[in-house]
Amino acid sequence: MPSQLEGAMDSLIHVFHNYSGKEGDKYKLNKGELKELLQSELGNFLASQKDPSLVDNIMKDLDSNKDNEVDFNEFVILVAALTVACNEFFEEQLRKEAKGK
Repeated sequence: MPSQLEGAMDSLIHVFHNYSGKEGDKYKLNKGELKELLQSELGNFLASQKDPSLVDNIMKDLDSNKDNEVDFNEFVILVAALTVACNEFFEEQLRKEAKGK
């Protein structure tokens, strides 16, 4: 039976390839695939963002080799950055709760 972390890694890989295999290079996300992934998989995190250029900006930031596609390594950077931001938010909430007691 896989550990929690192994399960999380497996999920991350499967989510990426579920979207990357739809068009073109099956090992990369084009802009449309990235947009679909962001809306379907990160909709709760991005719901407050009303910027119509959000996908373009994320694509530009992630696409380190400038090939207009996001490979798995580039995708993991997004997930890691969002995870760090969420952790910082939750730590701050815990600190506020601790001060209030």
